[in-house]
Amino acid sequence: MKDRKEVILTRAGLRKLEEELEYLKSIRRREVAERIKEAMGFGDPWENPEYDDAKNEQAFIEGRILTLEKMLQSARVIDEESVGTEEVTVGSKVRLLDLGDGREVEYTIVGSMEADPGAKKISNESPVGKAILGRTKGSVVEIKVPAGTIRYKILDISRIVS
Repeated sequence: MKDRKEVILTRAGLRKLEEELEYLKSIRRREVAERIKEAMGFGDPWENPEYDDAKNEQAFIEGRILTLEKMLQSARVIDEESVGTEEVTVGSKVRLLDLGDGREVEYTIVGSMEADPGAKKISNESPVGKAILGRTKGSVVEIKVPAGTIRYKILDISRIVS
């Protein structure tokens, strides 16, 4: 059997996945079962687009439930209180200086399941995340991206608060 990839989560990320799983199991399953039941009343299920649509939704929901259950079984939750501020790790909040344009940016380093670049949460597997992991305050890193090379200086490392 193939080894599962470890899913790294913050406590907030764990709660979010658990809440989604509970919602799908307790509410969405029931709603889609009701849709299937109603659609069966419209005639032959084989010639019924409402029935097909409801069955497709049911398959999607069941697939998502299985995916979430596997993720939660493989989850490693980061204890934010044990995250140090000496070097960048998953669970760190990092303030960087872009040495190209002088702008500062702040990122939170999270596991890939929680990555949300719009919210400044970047994955430990992203180019920037990989480049700064294990680095300390004052370090300069060069990151090759499709647009060229970005150089950052690590100004500060703190830990996230869930």
